[in-house]
Amino acid sequence: MVERGSLTIWFSPEAIEGWLCVKEGKRGRPTLYSHEAILCALMLKAVYHLPFRALRGLLLSLVMLLGVALPIPCYTRICRRAKALGQQIKNLSHKSPTDLVFDSTGLKVYGEGEWKVRQHGKSKRRIWKKIHLAICPDSHDIILECLTGNEIADCEVAVALQKHIPKSVKRSYGDGAYDKDGCYRMFHALGIDPIIPPQKNGVVHNNQTKPWLQARNDSIRELAGWQSLEEREGDGRRLWKKLKGYHRRSLGETAMYRFKILFGSGLKCKHTCYQKAEVFSKCLTINRMNSLGMPKGEWLTI
Repeated sequence: MVERGSLTIWFSPEAIEGWLCVKEGKRGRPTLYSHEAILCALMLKAVYHLPFRALRGLLLSLVMLLGVALPIPCYTRICRRAKALGQQIKNLSHKSPTDLVFDSTGLKVYGEGEWKVRQHGKSKRRIWKKIHLAICPDSHDIILECLTGNEIADCEVAVALQKHIPKSVKRSYGDGAYDKDGCYRMFHALGIDPIIPPQKNGVVHNNQTKPWLQARNDSIRELAGWQSLEEREGDGRRLWKKLKGYHRRSLGETAMYRFKILFGSGLKCKHTCYQKAEVFSKCLTINRMNSLGMPKGEWLTI
């Protein structure tokens, strides 16, 4: 945690070499700055909560203090070039996770604060976007991210991420929003064991016609068996979650909390293409922070 607050900043030789684009000999004006340079600027903008003009001032001061002979893009160029980043779904980590936690949260684009709405009610139109994350519970890295409208269901996005899920994944965790036929079909095709609590009124389906629902049928039978042995309603479901290791899904909520604590609960940009670039740079920033070190809890005995 101390290293995250350090202001030790340097430009590696690889970053200096990849700062400018290599000329390809095509017609038209060549691109001067590489995508890595624009992404670096967006990550600094997210960490220090700077507008584009102040961001250029920060970059100018850094190259001046470090004595690095690098040109700095204008704030308008950073803004325009950001439009091309984060538009396609990509794997954000080079690791090979065995578990994935799927979850989503809302990010406000326009509207009043929560305190004002709670105290005096809503008086303006409020616009939200949803960010869907696939997180590795072991390293806490964000593997996949996707920004959609508030009306898109979580299960639909999980199915859309099918082609981008790493082949090393063996187990997936999700809440009741992913208890849908399409999600089970996708996980069955990828050979992934889904750990998803079925709905309380869930029924067993025929395994012959729908073999991808075998894991869900087993969970329903296990829940019914544990519930019959427990006296109070809900104890069987809590015991099932404990035996299945479903508590790892809470690490997805931890990642959402970390995202909002670092960068806020809203989006600065107003257009969707720029919002995707903003979320993309913020997710990469979290992964970079995780690589510096994660806090470790220890039990103290008195």
